[in-house]
Amino acid sequence: MADVLASLVDFSQHSLWISLLSITFNPTAWNIVARNEFKNKTITRLFGGNAKNGCYFLAVLIFSFGMLRDSLFERALRDQPKQAILPAPYDTFIPAVLFGVGQTFVVTSTWSLGITGTFLGDYFGILMDHRVEGFPFNVLRDPMYVGSTMSFAAISLWFECPAGLLITFYVYIVYVIALRFEGPFTDMIYMHAAQKKSARKLA
Repeated sequence: MADVLASLVDFSQHSLWISLLSITFNPTAWNIVARNEFKNKTITRLFGGNAKNGCYFLAVLIFSFGMLRDSLFERALRDQPKQAILPAPYDTFIPAVLFGVGQTFVVTSTWSLGITGTFLGDYFGILMDHRVEGFPFNVLRDPMYVGSTMSFAAISLWFECPAGLLITFYVYIVYVIALRFEGPFTDMIYMHAAQKKSARKLA
């Protein structure tokens, strides 16, 4: 089993480990930064108390590091052994469909949530008026993370790179862990906001 894995994944390539590091860094860093922002308003203070500008700044950082992560992932795939995974014509059809569906989830999630809703605006105190329940949130609870994982898998299949599927599995694990921290914390933010709103009505 180890010999088979070694023939499919070149663990000596630095680009593989750099890609895994970037995948780990992004959700970890943004969770730390966002929680600090919620408690200390560090970024908001940097922008003179303007929470929206602070959120836009963080959005640029998250998007830029996301592009870097994707670039490092593609570089890692180019350095890895190639192996036919799917027979023709499925080797092009399935990756194309998978990527299209994945990106649809990502793009429509962003469109539905808006910039501040997508890029952790609730940690800045920029809360949405109501829970988004339309597509794609009526299909998946976390369509952005699911769509991103699908895109990683699609690119791996397109490049016929088994190592890419291993990286995709790691992406899935990282996202699952990130959601265990993000979900409850976000729910707490909105619960506190609802309690404050109810208290104001009773006052």
